[in-house]
Amino acid sequence: MTAPVNRQIVLAARPAGMPKATDFRLETTPVAEPGPGQILVRNIWMSVDPYMRGRMNDRKSYAPPFEVGKPLDGRAVGQVLKSNHPKLKEGAVVSNMQGWREYFVSAGEGITPLDASLPLSAYLGVLGVPGFTGWYGLKEIGKPKAGETLVVSGAAGATGSLVVQMGKILGCRVVGTAGTDEKCAYVRRELGADAAINYKTAGDCVDALREACPKGVDIYFENVGGPILDAVLRLLNPQARIPLCGMISQYNLEIPDPGPRYLFSMIANRALMQGFIISDHFDRYGEFVGEVGGWLKQRSIKSEETVVEGIENAPKAFLGLFSGDNLGKMVVRLAPDPPASDRK
Repeated sequence: MTAPVNRQIVLAARPAGMPKATDFRLETTPVAEPGPGQILVRNIWMSVDPYMRGRMNDRKSYAPPFEVGKPLDGRAVGQVLKSNHPKLKEGAVVSNMQGWREYFVSAGEGITPLDASLPLSAYLGVLGVPGFTGWYGLKEIGKPKAGETLVVSGAAGATGSLVVQMGKILGCRVVGTAGTDEKCAYVRRELGADAAINYKTAGDCVDALREACPKGVDIYFENVGGPILDAVLRLLNPQARIPLCGMISQYNLEIPDPGPRYLFSMIANRALMQGFIISDHFDRYGEFVGEVGGWLKQRSIKSEETVVEGIENAPKAFLGLFSGDNLGKMVVRLAPDPPASDRK
């Protein structure tokens, strides 16, 4: 029998501006045997996320930079194939931070057993960091009240799509922005938004937003940055709240855009803009899974995914995040889901 081979993606070079396919390299290594107290995991699903772009730069941030010539990492869901660990049994489905590779050996650090009855890929999206980020940012910083107007940028993406649906559940008027007419239609028809704006065809977006938000903007969930933020700032209501989640439009710029402009609106309206990093709040993860997992089981929310097959295509999936290739969460399938009878 041929011994299994591990395939993994390494960072071949630090990108300048927009990353290129040549900044990544596929390598193969032998699959190691677990030693005492260790487990062997085969990854089934892995996540690609916009924040990974910042880790490709050699500069200090809230997460350490990737090393050139070394495998990248990120969140993944896998299954324990072999175990010498007292608490992690063979067959267990687990989340981990060893994405961008097919197999790995671990002593259990950062390994979390999962409820295998739920869709495994959901732990990378609606029940993973993107969903947790949306839930925390909206509830704890946005503090929505029934009847308020919520604007969500990146509304068809992994985080934004959940924020749109949560906003409706919590009684808000919800307006989403996205980059194509098809995505805008999805945000309205499938996610239930009251209006959706194609920011690529709406000019500076102010007139479109003013029409969609006749009572102004109470909450702006920020995923994108740039001209959309400028437009929203002009329409803020008193005591408006802006959870600052991400600014994907700025991640690949070698020279940052000037701005934002219109910040004086925050002074006049006593508005709050607060950035946050979800890893600071993992003590709330159980509460999040309880609430959002319940909505998912009740089919009160939808979990859309864009699936790319094979680890060799993981760089392509990552690059697609910056050209809007994804609807919902972008995930990479590395292996078939194990039968329910084989999960523990």
